[in-house]
Amino acid sequence: MIHPDYQYDSRLIPYITGFLEKGICDVILGSRIRTRKETLACGMPKYKYFSNRLLTFIENVVLGQNVADFHSGYRAYTRMVLETIPYHNNSDGFVFDTEFLAQAVYFGFKIGDVPVPVRYFDEASSINFSNSLVYGFKTLCTLFKYLLHMTGLRRFALFEKST
Repeated sequence: MIHPDYQYDSRLIPYITGFLEKGICDVILGSRIRTRKETLACGMPKYKYFSNRLLTFIENVVLGQNVADFHSGYRAYTRMVLETIPYHNNSDGFVFDTEFLAQAVYFGFKIGDVPVPVRYFDEASSINFSNSLVYGFKTLCTLFKYLLHMTGLRRFALFEKST
């Protein structure tokens, strides 16, 4: 899956899917962040960079992962992932992707990431500052739901396998 905003280089698809074909990972994310200097030089707005870093750090801690960029729009999944995760229970907005990754962790799938070059320009991203704030809040809510579900304090359809 590649977000249709022309940020990502589709020529890397064969390499990214290779990790899935070899069974190394079940989910691969294309990381836009190798270094702060490179990411900002490619045009990522500073507020997006720093909020991405903060949210990704929190997600790694809560979900027990070590992913460089949880918010990438460059992703690949195995068929098993798509057949297992109850993504029809997910939101219709930007937070769908966060919910999907939390579900992938919950169902025990291996997540990995690889560096991908990106470019930013005015038409490249449809999420503005105010929508980014809403997305950030919804991401934190998703993590809270994950924790509640994992501890058994509250159940959420997001993490319940369909029958």
